[in-house]
Amino acid sequence: MTAILKELEEQALQLSRQERVALIDRLIVSLEGEPEDTPEVVARAWDEEIARRVADMEAGRTEWIPAEEVFEKIDKIIETARKKCA
Repeated sequence: MTAILKELEEQALQLSRQERVALIDRLIVSLEGEPEDTPEVVARAWDEEIARRVADMEAGRTEWIPAEEVFEKIDKIIETARKKCA
């Protein structure tokens, strides 16, 4: 970690929770750009997507995968990534 990055991190951690949230938001916007929609529009879109997915599940249009199988796959992915970083 560069010295300036370490100093910025130390200063950021001294901010209040609300100030850190504002800083994080500004950093994300600097990477991804301004959001295209308001939080209300995004929430409504998620509600619609959730309703669509629930309807698909109830109608049998989705493949159900046991959680144990999903977590096993995730664990393997994480282990592989850790080995690559070591």
